Amino acid sequence: MTIESQFNLIAQEYDANRKKFIPCFDDYYISTTKFIASNIAEPKRVLDLGAGTGLLSYFWYRHFPISEYVLVDIADDMLQVARKRFAGIDTVSYQVADYSEELPVQDFDAIVSALSIHHLENRDKEKLFERIYDKLPEGGLFVNYDQFCAGQAGMDGWFDSYWESQLAESGLTEHDIALWKERRKLDRECSVEEETEMLCKCGFKTVKCVYSYQKFSVIAAIK
Repeated sequence: MTIESQFNLIAQEYDANRKKFIPCFDDYYISTTKFIASNIAEPKRVLDLGAGTGLLSYFWYRHFPISEYVLVDIADDMLQVARKRFAGIDTVSYQVADYSEELPVQDFDAIVSALSIHHLENRDKEKLFERIYDKLPEGGLFVNYDQFCAGQAGMDGWFDSYWESQLAESGLTEHDIALWKERRKLDRECSVEEETEMLCKCGFKTVKCVYSYQKFSVIAAIK
């Protein structure tokens, strides 16, 4: 099953289960976004890659309600949920597209992504990061909220087994967990260290992991 069909399948229940799938949800999405927002000027335009239901853009919008937002996702059913979330807000637009192939034509002051880029092979991550770098102005910001492997076989096992045990205790149904296991087959995780190196190689002058909880980390890169 493709990434598009997998996420179209779960679009309506995606937000409801998000906190159960991400044990560190509040720190990961809310506190980290607050930290980032407190250190940057309000961006004129924000691009959200793999935006899904618009959850990450929602947390950015709470800090920057005047900014324009472009939400890109390959799964239209997910973006339909985002459209409902931002109903009546004309500064938010949507594009059904594969961002790994091409980015929108507009310029952006900030580009963000959550739990999406880890689906790409490393060579495709590198190509994407190059396009992101080219799209940003000097001082522009890229933030990737994503899931990562530990980069060491033994510790990878620790991370994965603990995450699975947390899901088993979260209240998710067997069906939810079965779908999650299918989606996991699409994952192509790298380590935080590997991704940091890729971003530095692209030319970003400042790259830092600003939050980490086992598999879930947030990397900020400034051009």
